[in-house]
Amino acid sequence: MQIKIHTTPEVFDTLGAEWNQLLHRSATDTLFLTREWQKVWWSVLGEGDLRVIEMRDDGGELIGIAPLFFAPGDADLPQVTFVGWREVSDYLDFIFARGREVECYQAVLDDLGGPNSPQWSCLALCNIPEPSPTLTVLADMAEQRGWKVEKRFEDVAPMITLPDTYEGYLAMLDGKERRELQRKMRRAGNLVNITYTSDAATLDQDMDDFLRLMTASMPGKAAFMTPRMARFFRAVVRVMFEAGWLQLAFLDVEGARAAAYLNFVYDNAILVYNSGLDPMKFAHLSPGQVLLARLIEKAVGDKRRLFDFLQGHEDYKYKLGGKDLRLYTLIITKTKTK
Repeated sequence: MQIKIHTTPEVFDTLGAEWNQLLHRSATDTLFLTREWQKVWWSVLGEGDLRVIEMRDDGGELIGIAPLFFAPGDADLPQVTFVGWREVSDYLDFIFARGREVECYQAVLDDLGGPNSPQWSCLALCNIPEPSPTLTVLADMAEQRGWKVEKRFEDVAPMITLPDTYEGYLAMLDGKERRELQRKMRRAGNLVNITYTSDAATLDQDMDDFLRLMTASMPGKAAFMTPRMARFFRAVVRVMFEAGWLQLAFLDVEGARAAAYLNFVYDNAILVYNSGLDPMKFAHLSPGQVLLARLIEKAVGDKRRLFDFLQGHEDYKYKLGGKDLRLYTLIITKTKTK
């Protein structure tokens, strides 16, 4: 195997199209691991020391990318974690070709445990989906080295496996929830209009409106949306738009934008990333719930396979038919040196 260590953000351009091609051949093919997402995250939110491990077979084919960095913290030594970690990237993992995981995990552990790696306190890998081999294969390999391994439940990501028709979707719901949703949809009726961002020239204004609705919707979202985070949202939305992965939808009432959803379209799935609404105006029309139901209806009509609510166990996700995918954090600590 050929190993190359990248410590500068030029890696995102150096690997270019190969990055996403490998991602499509991996066990965790998610938008949050695309070259585009990772590059924007690092440019706006990244801090610490980047360490992306590139792995190729003897024929030169790219078989593995470990997008890691040494994150500064309170401890004397930094943690090693995924590029994109925590609060803005719902799914993370290594990017390894299916069937080549064992040798790629071995290469990562050899690098981080070797003399050329900076010192670190622990390997803290968050937001790993339950089916990922990282939670089993990497954990077993680290334990075989005498390292301490802890798997922590982190969160759930409810999602709907979409049927062929919207009527079929409604039939999936609990009877009470179905009737309540239909009542709200009838009440909104022709009083509402759904629009989507489709023009690059209006994207900045649309993001102004989205961020206004998002921060108005609840105090927690207002506190979350720091100037730095707003820069990230604007930057990543621009890149997602250019890639054809953005679904920015608004529900308009009487010419005013009453609710908005910032979603992504990737791998024939809708990823529900964030939302906003005016909590005072038009509350009687339940604009957020009506918009979400319309987006589910559109996803069914567009023959999408999944409607993914991403992380969080809010009640509305289950009322609309969400079923949990469990996510974990893997903590690996060297308890002895080789």
